[in-house]
Amino acid sequence: MLHTLIIGMGRAGRGLHLPSLDKVRAAAPGLLADGPVVAFDPLRPPPDVPGMVRAESLEEAARHRPPALTVAHLCTPPQARAALLARLAGLGYRKIIVEKPLAVDLPGLAEVARIRRRWGLDVTVATHWLDSVLTRRLRTAVAAGEHGALRRIRVVQNKPRFTRSIAARDHPTAFDVELPHALAVVLSLAGGARIVDASWDDLVLGRTRVPRLGRARLRLEHAGGVRTEIDSDLTSPIRERSITLHFDRAVLVGHYPCSDADHTAQLRTVRPGGEASRTVFTDDAFPAFLQGAYVRYARSVTSMHRTLPVQVDAVRLLTEAKRLCAAQDVAGEEIRDVPAVR
Repeated sequence: MLHTLIIGMGRAGRGLHLPSLDKVRAAAPGLLADGPVVAFDPLRPPPDVPGMVRAESLEEAARHRPPALTVAHLCTPPQARAALLARLAGLGYRKIIVEKPLAVDLPGLAEVARIRRRWGLDVTVATHWLDSVLTRRLRTAVAAGEHGALRRIRVVQNKPRFTRSIAARDHPTAFDVELPHALAVVLSLAGGARIVDASWDDLVLGRTRVPRLGRARLRLEHAGGVRTEIDSDLTSPIRERSITLHFDRAVLVGHYPCSDADHTAQLRTVRPGGEASRTVFTDDAFPAFLQGAYVRYARSVTSMHRTLPVQVDAVRLLTEAKRLCAAQDVAGEEIRDVPAVR
């Protein structure tokens, strides 16, 4: 049986990982060890939560539960990821679940890779959309070929995120919030890709402006010819997590759950002539992802997780997208600085 350590008790740690572990415990008795989850937050003292015991440091956490038999959930902002990974490794932790994105730039990614290789860490990135029932159904549709070849993908990830973006500043750009989920999915569906275009917008609320955290758009061309567009608007008045796959002979429109209030997904299939069918099904992806990760860790299989290459490729593409957007910003400033000809 495996113990749990959660590092970072913000929205992800307290609101997602901790309650999902309760679901794993109920669904798979004997997988998780008895006793409360240990939590440590390097930014602020974590609140008292039932089923959790606080540690004042990582060293104290290691005294609470044996690191070799503990899965560490790294739920802190991605900017300080490598430093915390190194500290965990030095204390004996090897089984580590990391919140997305794995890193925010290529130097950070290289440092994470160096630490992982040096200490033999088994890192799993928490992009649970890859474990979603909806994603599995889409993947099956692509592989089966019953609708013909896949030609185009469009993903929409909209939600209002004004309060958290202004208060926390825990992500540097809108590319780092929702897009890692979608990018991992489209790479798993259509394979490797190159960036065709990218853009970002600021988040504006009254007189407050947060640079680069309002909206992110990405256009890709996959090696097999599929074209993808991802649009994530964090200033939208509505929530939407949808994915549309255009095949030769059908269009599949999927909707992922948008909040903890309802764990159902929907998939609509539209065929030539307007014939359509719709299915609605339970899709509580994060507990399913955690259960799969713990089962793998319990088997003591020390190998690279199957999705890690996809996550590495996602960081590379997002870094390139941010570099492109920054260059466009500089070019725009230079144009505005040119005196008008009269």
